[in-house]
Amino acid sequence: MIYTITLNPSLDYVMYMEGFKEGELNRAQTTQKFPGGKGINVSRVLHELGVDATALGFIGGYPGAMIEKALGEAGIKTDFIQVNDDTRMNVKLKDHCETEINAPGPKVTDEQRNLLFNQIKQTQAEDIVTIAGSIPSSLSSDIYAEMAEIVKQTGAQLVVDAEKHLMQSILPYRPLMIKPNLKELEEMFGVKIEAHQDILHYGQKLIEQGAQSVLVSLGGDGAIYVDQDSAYHIVAPKGEAINTVGAGDSTVAGFLAGLATHQTLEGTLQLAIASGSATAFKDDLANKEEIDVLKRRVEIKILTEEGV
Repeated sequence: MIYTITLNPSLDYVMYMEGFKEGELNRAQTTQKFPGGKGINVSRVLHELGVDATALGFIGGYPGAMIEKALGEAGIKTDFIQVNDDTRMNVKLKDHCETEINAPGPKVTDEQRNLLFNQIKQTQAEDIVTIAGSIPSSLSSDIYAEMAEIVKQTGAQLVVDAEKHLMQSILPYRPLMIKPNLKELEEMFGVKIEAHQDILHYGQKLIEQGAQSVLVSLGGDGAIYVDQDSAYHIVAPKGEAINTVGAGDSTVAGFLAGLATHQTLEGTLQLAIASGSATAFKDDLANKEEIDVLKRRVEIKILTEEGV
């Protein structure tokens, strides 16, 4: 079983408008509401790809109930811990560009945190635990490492997509895969990256620090994959990017789906980038048909220190 953990879910309220003017009355043409949060996005795309996953994390109040209802109606398994405060609502304004306004998360008590830890303790060696996204301010900054320690004890595999300091904290626990984007990789090492060979170099450093594999997302340029034995540039299919929200999460879901369906490494990487691209090319998360079409257009090139 794949478990996705979203410590700080959201109900995303998306407003589409034209000619947004700061400080004035603006009217949206249309609006949509989606269950949000990186781990939840991973669960949604995994479901599209026919792979079972259970979404874990903290939810509360009316926004939390809407998230749970929407996921349940879609057939996505959940086992959330209820908190006393409302789950946050995030606003996405889409005009000629995309503006995000993210709310703070709810207070999570020690008892509620321990309930989540107990869930993780039930995982087994054949399971994959995916931790993604930000943490509510009421939780300690080392909670990723605490969860990684539990996963290490149960023998499950760990996949992480999070900010620099959260991702770095789990490297000693030998995560199966981490997915920084280019900016996060630069922040990890305090450098400015200019070339694919630089990404290969720093990806190999993350392998030395404990990661079993590293997938660095590059937006429209695809991704660079590095493990102990190989490195690839996965070239994304061309298309108009209209949605950056969830593209990285979709990439993680495609990678997990490739593992779950026992595809080759190359097939897994193609599925990962096709999933991310399919989300980037539409208003919401990708569906299977779109992913299948784009997968055939994903190119994989061996990457060496001398070049592709």
